[in-house]
Amino acid sequence: MTADSNEVGHFAGRHVLAELTDVDAAKLDDEEFLRSSLETALTEAGATVLNLMSHKFDPQGVTMLALLAESHASIHTYPEHGCAFLDFFTCGEQADPEKAAQLFATAVGGTLHSKTVGRGLNAPAAVMTESVGEGMTRSWEMTEVVVDANSTFQHYTIGRTAQGLSLFCDEERQSTEQTQLIYHEALMIPAMVLAEKLERVLIIGSSEGVASQLAVAAGAKVVDHVDIDQEVVEVCARELPYGYTPSELAKAVNQDGPIRVHYRDGWEFLAEAAAGTDRYDVVVIDLPDETTDPEAQHNRLYGLDFLANCAAVLAPGGVVSTQAGCPTVWRNETLKLSWERFTRAFGTVAYYGSDEHEWAFVSARQDTIESHVEAMCDRLERLPYRPESIDTAALRSNATPPMQVRQLSLVSQ
Repeated sequence: MTADSNEVGHFAGRHVLAELTDVDAAKLDDEEFLRSSLETALTEAGATVLNLMSHKFDPQGVTMLALLAESHASIHTYPEHGCAFLDFFTCGEQADPEKAAQLFATAVGGTLHSKTVGRGLNAPAAVMTESVGEGMTRSWEMTEVVVDANSTFQHYTIGRTAQGLSLFCDEERQSTEQTQLIYHEALMIPAMVLAEKLERVLIIGSSEGVASQLAVAAGAKVVDHVDIDQEVVEVCARELPYGYTPSELAKAVNQDGPIRVHYRDGWEFLAEAAAGTDRYDVVVIDLPDETTDPEAQHNRLYGLDFLANCAAVLAPGGVVSTQAGCPTVWRNETLKLSWERFTRAFGTVAYYGSDEHEWAFVSARQDTIESHVEAMCDRLERLPYRPESIDTAALRSNATPPMQVRQLSLVSQ
């Protein structure tokens, strides 16, 4: 513990309990490499290393303990399994144990699975900082970090916030226990009531599985759920209190029931479907928001070419739906792009700006329907599933895009 007078009486800290998996065995048995990696990670995370002790076992394995001014850190490696236990505990605010664990994991490779526990009389919360526009961020305090890891495709975190257990991917909130149903109904209900019929549904993304379950509840006989990130889908089923349970996911992966999970690239799955005979009444694109990052692989699934692929697998009267962006003026660029693309590609485009969430959603079909909102309201009254956050009044009142979006000229993408 530091002797800084400002910290006298501040009896609190953050304790990271973590595992590393899929690590090269040679690295986990290299004592000097591990010493260097641990000390560097701790120092770069703001900790002061007072002493570092280690012991190498015969025939393999290393145990290491770092004494810190802020408390301690330890690692225990199992080269034969490609795994290691990590235990990083710091008090005060100078050192960041989550950052130290992530830096160490990056140095040695493998996948980090971590949980952060607040300790002490004034236990601090972990904080997730989410960008909500240029120069603007939103902070989410987490009283518990359940999982914090990197999959092959993204960094993901599940933590307990004021909105319950919450999922973040690449530091952007995807869903929370409190608001997930509002989000998923806004994504699914307008699309399902715009469609001519509802027997076969294709969902691309949507890791939690709620969208698939809503489709089945609304009468779909077949739901193909395609997600490239198997690790995140499995973690969501294991840790989130909404969406798939582990047993439901296992059945869906085995295609035992109406929901069929495919761990595939959405673009490739669509191309194969278009070349075959399978056609869908609703195609749902539920991905993280489009970004300007050229390395973001999901950006491929937003352009006109991808929409054309979606249209190619539609049954007559079929609908494509997406989370289209945020209508606020400080974050509406992706919404404007989505609106331009959809109005160019489809004859009927239905807007739904959720009045209880910050996102807007777009559903579209290739033919032109007069008074499509009234047709949607009529179908909603006959839908087997009764939404908790959408009724006919909501469909009507939230059907008009913001003026900035409506006034867009149709320019080439």
